[in-house]
Amino acid sequence: MNNPRNDVFNLLAASCLFFAAGGAHAAEPLALQKIMKDLGKNMQLITDGISREDWERVEKTAPLIADHPQPPLAEKMRILRFAGTNMGKFKTYDDETHDQAKALGRAAGSKDGPGVILAFQKLQTSCYNCHSEFRKPFVAHFYGNRDAVQ
Repeated sequence: MNNPRNDVFNLLAASCLFFAAGGAHAAEPLALQKIMKDLGKNMQLITDGISREDWERVEKTAPLIADHPQPPLAEKMRILRFAGTNMGKFKTYDDETHDQAKALGRAAGSKDGPGVILAFQKLQTSCYNCHSEFRKPFVAHFYGNRDAVQ
């Protein structure tokens, strides 16, 4: 059973680590960067599966997007601090991505080509909306003013 005192302690410890690390810029890439790269690879696998009407591949890959790994707690706190009052919007985009990837998997499981394409379009739109709003300021905040996102 979780001890609430331990949860509070862990939260405070993570906050202290964030402030002690100097705040804005990461010395190393965030775990979120690898998560995003993996999501991109999975989106490519789905695109390939759709083009070949390989519904099994699409169905198998969709949950990797819907249930993608989460960054460690300390990193989540840094992201929360960055997002600030926009955290609700950020979370909404993540929820939309989850929901659309689940719908994509269900459509692929039913071998519903038009349904797969519609769900994939909605999934891409949710990704695009989040990236267009958050990627550039996120990269500038955590990595400095780099022009290219790696």
